[in-house]
Amino acid sequence: MAAMNLVLGVVVVLLSLLSIRGYSKEHSRPAVVNIGAAFTFGTINGKVAKIAMNAAVEDVNSDPSFLGGSKLVLSTHDSNYSGFLGIIGGLQYMETDTVAIIGPQVSGMAHILSHLANELHVPMLSFTALDPSLSSLQYPYFVQTAPNDLFQMAAIADMISYFGYKEVVAIYTDDEQSRGTMIALGNKLAEKRCKISYKAVLSPEAFATDSEISNELVKVSLMESRVIIVHSYAVIGRKVFDLAHKLRMMEKGYVWIATAWLSTVLDSTPVSGEVAKSIQGVLTVRPHTADSKRKKAFISRWNKLSNGSIGLNPYGLYAYDTVWIIANAVKVFLDQGGTISFSNNSNLNGVGGGTLNLGALSTFDGGSQLLRNILQTNMTGLTGRIAFDSDKSVIRPAFDILNVVGKGYKQIGYWSNYSGLSVVSPEILYTKAPNRSSSNQQLDHVVWPGQTTVKPRGWVFPYNGRNLRIGVPNRVSYKDFVSKDESTNEIHGYCIDVFVAAVNLLSYAVPYEFILYGDGHKNPSYTELVRMMTSGVFDAVVGDIAIVTNRTKIVDFTQPYIESGLVVVAPVRKLNSSPWAFLRPFSPLMWAITAAFFLIIGVVIWILEHRINDEFRGPPKQQLVTILWFGFSTMFFAHRENTMSTLGRMVLILWLFVVLIITSSYTASLTSILTVQQLAPSIRGIDSLITSNDHIGFQVGSFAENYLIDELNIAKSRLIPLNSPEEYADALRRGRVAAVVDERPYVDVFLSKYCMSQVVGREFTKSGWGFYPLEVNLFKFVEEFCTYR
Repeated sequence: MAAMNLVLGVVVVLLSLLSIRGYSKEHSRPAVVNIGAAFTFGTINGKVAKIAMNAAVEDVNSDPSFLGGSKLVLSTHDSNYSGFLGIIGGLQYMETDTVAIIGPQVSGMAHILSHLANELHVPMLSFTALDPSLSSLQYPYFVQTAPNDLFQMAAIADMISYFGYKEVVAIYTDDEQSRGTMIALGNKLAEKRCKISYKAVLSPEAFATDSEISNELVKVSLMESRVIIVHSYAVIGRKVFDLAHKLRMMEKGYVWIATAWLSTVLDSTPVSGEVAKSIQGVLTVRPHTADSKRKKAFISRWNKLSNGSIGLNPYGLYAYDTVWIIANAVKVFLDQGGTISFSNNSNLNGVGGGTLNLGALSTFDGGSQLLRNILQTNMTGLTGRIAFDSDKSVIRPAFDILNVVGKGYKQIGYWSNYSGLSVVSPEILYTKAPNRSSSNQQLDHVVWPGQTTVKPRGWVFPYNGRNLRIGVPNRVSYKDFVSKDESTNEIHGYCIDVFVAAVNLLSYAVPYEFILYGDGHKNPSYTELVRMMTSGVFDAVVGDIAIVTNRTKIVDFTQPYIESGLVVVAPVRKLNSSPWAFLRPFSPLMWAITAAFFLIIGVVIWILEHRINDEFRGPPKQQLVTILWFGFSTMFFAHRENTMSTLGRMVLILWLFVVLIITSSYTASLTSILTVQQLAPSIRGIDSLITSNDHIGFQVGSFAENYLIDELNIAKSRLIPLNSPEEYADALRRGRVAAVVDERPYVDVFLSKYCMSQVVGREFTKSGWGFYPLEVNLFKFVEEFCTYR
């Protein structure tokens, strides 16, 4: 009994200790958890974010059990368009036991405050400071809760490529965020073999004037490219379009693409008639947020939350979700037994003087754990699924593609990092395998500036520009294709005629000049021509340019305007006549078989006839002569003996038919031998040429040399360079080369002058000749020419 009482006593004590421990643990949670937000609340995103963040805090605190009795408190700081005030606000939060900061709004301040966050272990979360460089390892405590500008620029680059444009003009403000974004745009365009041809840089928001913007727009209007990308804040962006409209730059022929700032304006502010006129036909992007019941419920609450003062845009949804990301991370942190405590930073002891008290800045002891919890977030918010990848970027970034029409816009598609451009929502595409093929990229029809649905060309010949520089190979052979008239200095030839005919079909003038490439002593290297185009020496090349694989990897070709391919040209030898030429139609074996059959026929007829036919009787010698005579006389149908037996007549009829065939064949063959000079090549085709050890000629500057070495594994020592048709003929006649390998058009010209050679074997490559259009879209030239032809 005493033992039982002892056990009960121990149990009671243990239960008491556990209850006390639980009581202590629950009450170790802080009464409030402080978070801060630093924004310019006079901006569109600032106004929307403030309303959304306050709503999120209210929703978090509406369930006291969510944080175990702790209350989330949001403090806001208005930087009032000042970077300095924004930094001051961030410093104030870091000395007031703040566990996380939402903001800042712009990347310039984010770069500075992120260094403080790294030192004091205070996570910073922003959905508007989206400079791609802020996601680097240099700023571990800075987290972007919306898709950063790298993905937005990828979406714009995909749009540029989809519409077939090669060059763009970028208008942007000269601040840290825009500079980083333009670097990202340049890189993404380069991946699509496009580029920024001109950058119109404007002063930051506080300093940009109408005069400065107008001057830059005038410069842009004189440029070649008509594809213009505007990346700025809403205030400057609206000025750009207003002034562009006044300068008649919102008419047909222009392509305007605005970054996400324009979609926030359209979603959150009323658009007047004048503003609508200035942005008609503009394309813009908007962060994509998945449809859900929670999102629809929040949208229905918005008018009440905002009192109708401003419309909701996606950044308001991201602001709401950002508060919940922090709240969930704090909940996990507290559930893990973490305590919210701050300690003095030893690195700041003694730093500062006077009224600058940097020692008041304290380090959040649980900052690293809270950051891990934030990055491990896996929840569903108003924007859809919320999670981060290993680069701290939100997963599955996506954008809506919008086209401004009237006072609103129409959505023409989506962009996702998963499958590129599509008219199907990303949520549906996520259930399928990713497909980034060009055939799978789709957008709906666009209404372009000038109220047209016809896609603008995207470029013009600049008013102050130079002529189109057309590189032309300075050939020393086969001048029928490209040559220079020494008396007039004009360039002419078949290839030039094709180019001129194509240009004449266009409805607009194309100023150009031909520039010869080569020293005039030997044919130039066309591979070197390609390199000169990529370095900007020529805008295009016109000539006998073969479309081969290694060139298509560097430049884009027009449609081929002539078929081509490599063939083998070999010399032919003359077969001399002789007195015994009449024996050539048949081989010796054929002659022997024919003679045997004549003898056999004589014997067979004798056997069938000598019993009943007196003409086949007589002494043995006479019968032998009759057999020989009858058999061979049938060759000329001159036999005198009559056949009396039915079987003998049938055999004779069949044999005479065979004799007719034999004599006809013999006569035709002998006639050919005696009347036509027979020619026979020593090489039968590319296969016999490869297996031989003979030398092979090729045209200087042709791709045939590399093809024979790289593709057919022919030793370079076997290849002999030849400059002209005359050298071809001489080398083949003297035996310096066993054959020449060249393209079919050259061979046709060569054989029209030199008939002692011929093409042997099959054409063993298939290609064509085209032009290189890099700087200007010359594809249309040849396409229209081929259509009319």
